[in-house]
Amino acid sequence: MAALAYGLPLNLPRWLAEHAHLLRPPVGNAQVWQNSDFMVTVVAGPNARTDFHDDPLEEFFYQFKGEASLILCDGCDYERVPLREGDLFLLPPHVRHSPQRPDPSSLCLVIERRRPVGQRDAFEWHCAHCGELLHRTALQLQSLVDDLPPAFQRFYALPECERQCLSCGHTHPGRDVAAWHQAYTQAGHP
Repeated sequence: MAALAYGLPLNLPRWLAEHAHLLRPPVGNAQVWQNSDFMVTVVAGPNARTDFHDDPLEEFFYQFKGEASLILCDGCDYERVPLREGDLFLLPPHVRHSPQRPDPSSLCLVIERRRPVGQRDAFEWHCAHCGELLHRTALQLQSLVDDLPPAFQRFYALPECERQCLSCGHTHPGRDVAAWHQAYTQAGHP
């Protein structure tokens, strides 16, 4: 019998119950297996983000409870992709996306391949009004749980003048997610 490095089959409902304390704000997610070729993460609602992830590889989404959506950013154009309960979605590489989970009961299984050394992810912050890129940070992603908060904190710590859009003059509100989404909606984006 082959060695089962990751153990026997996992009972997902039991795993969810054991990790429920991680599946609510401020963490909101937990990686299922460590040190595998796949980063298998359960992501819970509620959460709203203003960053856009530029993943060099595909991302697989299985929205197994509740609803969520992905805001996609292509240049200065925004589009929203709904993720309804039961939906599977495979996102191609380098499609900038911002997961939105306003539903507190939302649970999504996200599967990504571990990045080879030198293949970097990036996180971008765009103007809510015109979509212009305001800031981009790239990093060697090893853990969604551990690596993202410091990258986000660096953006939030930027002075207001470094979050101001050079195209339209709007200032990204930083940590104020509700203000970004209000500006996004007022600008007529989906």
